[in-house]
Amino acid sequence: MSNESNTVREVDPTRRLTGDSLALANRGEGRPRSGGTPPRVGSWARRGRPRLYTSYAADRAIFNTRYKRVWILILLLAATVLPFLATRNVTYLLATVFVFAISGIGLNLLTGYAGQISLGHAFFMGLGAYTAAVFAGSPGRVVWGLGLDLAIALPLAAIIPGVVGLLVAPIAIRVRGLYLAILTIGLLMLGEQLFKQWPEVSGGQGVGRGVAEFTLFGMDLSSSYRIGPLIMTEQVAMYLLAFILLALVALGAKNLARSRTGRAFAAVRDRDIAAEVMGVPLLRTKTLAFAVSSALAGLGGALLSMLIGRISPEQWNLFLSIDIIAIVVIGGAATISGAIIGAAFVVLVPKLLEAVAPLLPFISGPGGEGIVSVYQLQTILFGVLIVLFMALEPRGLFGLWIRVRNYFMAWPFKY
Repeated sequence: MSNESNTVREVDPTRRLTGDSLALANRGEGRPRSGGTPPRVGSWARRGRPRLYTSYAADRAIFNTRYKRVWILILLLAATVLPFLATRNVTYLLATVFVFAISGIGLNLLTGYAGQISLGHAFFMGLGAYTAAVFAGSPGRVVWGLGLDLAIALPLAAIIPGVVGLLVAPIAIRVRGLYLAILTIGLLMLGEQLFKQWPEVSGGQGVGRGVAEFTLFGMDLSSSYRIGPLIMTEQVAMYLLAFILLALVALGAKNLARSRTGRAFAAVRDRDIAAEVMGVPLLRTKTLAFAVSSALAGLGGALLSMLIGRISPEQWNLFLSIDIIAIVVIGGAATISGAIIGAAFVVLVPKLLEAVAPLLPFISGPGGEGIVSVYQLQTILFGVLIVLFMALEPRGLFGLWIRVRNYFMAWPFKY
């Protein structure tokens, strides 16, 4: 009798189910599949529970919910259409945000994910800018210029700084913390003097040089083109180029952070000695972090130079490095989305302060009235925010967004 019961139980494992469980079983979505495979969860159940994962691959996916996929698609479409509807100044500002976000992602991989402090990011940005200017710029009486296509110059603007970062990394990784920050400042000062004393590349101190010609795949994008009812101007083309490169860089950085290499970065950041004991190669991991960060900085510097229109050695200084650090800290360390949010904050807030300056009596105007200037107020604001976020919210604005989102997801419950 016992054997017969076991046989019945094996043949019909759902005979004691009731309610929703019975309905699920009757729909064929709760029955065990052949070979002991777990039962499949139907699409109707996933619609009621959008965060229900049925595999590790689905849980680790970049866009692991339907809402993320929908919102990303909406944002991509809106960002593609926006330059054709916005003014020239707005298009320029948003393109600047994208360029700073690329450099911010590079520093975030090094500092936020790998835990290596660097204040020399501006050096690699300048190196990328001059690489693009030499390979894709016009030759002059003093400066070099090969006039190549941007399809060749932009990859070189990332590869050459990446190779330099690869060569510098073995020296930099011998120290850490404050000593590493001082070493990278020394690298920045050395690079600034190199640019000033190499006029064939930089044009010389106080003179500068032109940037890369805006020719991509043989098309002169500095001219205007009509695409159906839309007009592709130089500003729109630069916006779309920066946007496409940012999307590719963000997707690649997100995949890198999710990979075995990204987990090695996090292990080195949290405790490098313990990571080495567990088998993480410190030399290779830190070197790779420096190389990838330097390559992205060079790409961002090349695009930034094209936005500026003319570059000089004085532009690639410590203040630019601090702006990139502010992007990482204010936006959120160890988050790709945080780098984009921080770039928007660092680029757009100064413009907002300039707009409201006439309404605030304590901000000095052209006549010199007031207590502080717009630049001084911007510096104070960034400094205060860096201190507050480091002390109270290490994940920056992205962390605040996560808190707000989780609060409304749990509302009205308090747990």
